[in-house]
Amino acid sequence: MAATITKLLGLRTGLVLTATHRPAYQRTVNLRDRMIHTTSTHQAWTPRREPTHFLQYNKKVYPPTPHGETERPAFICHQKTNIKYSPQKMWYVACLVRGMKIDEAIAQLKFINKKGAVAVQETLEEARQLAVQEHCVEFPSNLWVSESFVGKGIVFKGYRRHARRRFGKVEYKHCHYFVTLEEGEPPEHYYWHRRPLTPQEMLEEWLESQRRRIIPGAL
Repeated sequence: MAATITKLLGLRTGLVLTATHRPAYQRTVNLRDRMIHTTSTHQAWTPRREPTHFLQYNKKVYPPTPHGETERPAFICHQKTNIKYSPQKMWYVACLVRGMKIDEAIAQLKFINKKGAVAVQETLEEARQLAVQEHCVEFPSNLWVSESFVGKGIVFKGYRRHARRRFGKVEYKHCHYFVTLEEGEPPEHYYWHRRPLTPQEMLEEWLESQRRRIIPGAL
């Protein structure tokens, strides 16, 4: 009777000897027939969690520069993905090297006692090497950091045990670092809105503020 039931259910049966040496039937489910995978290698394919659009700027082909216009300087885009570092902390390091010469930026990063500075330094060195090898930059020291910013990476969530049967949430954050090196000399003021104003610009700004005044009770 038991063999007939198991045959109808489509389950495997195995003969097991109990302590009294009596045969008993044990039901075992075949996970492969049920399409249930228990290992990471058998799981469904997951897409990449790394940004890829930023490197496409290196493959873009620009039209020739018209006669009489300034030539477009060469540039190289590079990135380092999934750095085990918080993006909020990496932001301070990324802002430091903006507008610097490549040699000065690497020298300044050597004096920063942060884990993110090591990743930024490695990215700058790799970008400088790619600029010479693949983008026909003649002098590797004739580069400056035109763009340097951070993106949020994958976040692994976990839990930490506390006393009295309590627990707390833990987040293991990762970040992506993006950098663009441009050939030539850096500008005098990288942040244009923070530059010191000339006397003429200060006068125009003062006149504009006076024109925007609101006089209470005026006609």
